[in-house]
Amino acid sequence: MSKDKVCIHWYRRDLRTTDNTALYHALDSGVPVLPVFVFDRKILDQLEDKDDKRVNYIHSVITDLKADLEEKGGSMYVYYGAPRGAFQELFDTYDVQAIYTNEDYEPYARERDDDIAGYAENKGVEFHTYKDHVIFAKDEVVKSDGDPYVVFTPYSKVWRQRLSNHPPEIWSSAYNLHKLYQCKPMDMVSLEDMGFRPNEFPYPPERPDEELIRDYAEQRNYPGKEGTSRIGVHLRFGTVSIRKLLERTREWSHTYVNELIWRDFYQQILWHFPYTVEDPFREKYAAIPWRDAEKDYQAWCEGKTGYELVDAGMRQLVATGYMHNRVRMLVASFLTKHLLIDWKLGERFFARYLMDYEMASNVGGWQWAAGCGTDAAPYFRIFSPDSQLEKFDKGRTYCHEWLPEMDGKNYPVDRIVDHKEARQRALDTYKKALDGS
Repeated sequence: MSKDKVCIHWYRRDLRTTDNTALYHALDSGVPVLPVFVFDRKILDQLEDKDDKRVNYIHSVITDLKADLEEKGGSMYVYYGAPRGAFQELFDTYDVQAIYTNEDYEPYARERDDDIAGYAENKGVEFHTYKDHVIFAKDEVVKSDGDPYVVFTPYSKVWRQRLSNHPPEIWSSAYNLHKLYQCKPMDMVSLEDMGFRPNEFPYPPERPDEELIRDYAEQRNYPGKEGTSRIGVHLRFGTVSIRKLLERTREWSHTYVNELIWRDFYQQILWHFPYTVEDPFREKYAAIPWRDAEKDYQAWCEGKTGYELVDAGMRQLVATGYMHNRVRMLVASFLTKHLLIDWKLGERFFARYLMDYEMASNVGGWQWAAGCGTDAAPYFRIFSPDSQLEKFDKGRTYCHEWLPEMDGKNYPVDRIVDHKEARQRALDTYKKALDGS
């Protein structure tokens, strides 16, 4: 019995039909397209929380996306297990002509893709990858000698020049869905099948509000105000197109676009320097003798440090999967400088709870806070939690929302460390380690 000829569009972090680069090229191939999504056990088995908000979100998005494809006469092959197992099953069932997918720069994703590309090659099947989750790919904004930029400011200038000369193309993938492989609806794995529990949780809107973006530069640093788009989760999983987001917002706010440039910058850093997932970008910072202070670390995790803005941020994170960016910088600085605890512990805690967790940006941000990354803040730049509170939450709007024990400006939680003493300890520790003495 002959097998049906298909080409595969492998969905990963591009969960949409609109302006999807790989999906467009798959649909343009002339071969019916079978969309595929793999709930990868290697990733899921590492998750500690069985009501994980991100798994719930992805499952909800895939359910809706599959239904949309079925309205066009197609469906989606959804697999729970290892990617290699999914493709073995697909190759056994169909006459696979080619695989189309969008790039992912994370180290595990690169290993996974190399494995599937090798498997496909052994079967005589081409494996095509495309730029989709960034505006400019890993080697598109580089120095004249081809080396990557490791400082943000010159990178951003070249990025903006390239945008003027080479604006990104919008792909009309959603208009070609009649070219899907026509079939009956396929099975959908449930959350329970994967060992997870449903979690009813409100997700931020996919379209940023124009007025909010226009006021972004003035409002973004105040956690008690609705001054940020919270669109990070949609960029992380590709439920919105970063190209369309840029197209809508580039005339509204220079500062907002700068945040999109930071995102591209950290993505290319991760690609060129994958060791930064575990080790400092600036190798000499590996000499910092981080404290083994479990009690202090737990106080930070639980939002019980005695510093209002730090505690409010940590409690918001655990409760909602989100933390305001200004507060993220403060709590990261507090852990690495005030408590002298390894930035990797903080990065992993954020990885557990952040809805919009993005490895490249998270690692980059934590190393910036610790002073060991690209474009690093000097080690002697240490945030004062009290100054940050007075500057960005003077009326305690944000703190009162997340710290029910607060009474006016009174916060009856003992401080686990004195700011002045902690600052001096950090300065002395960093200096001694970096001087090699």
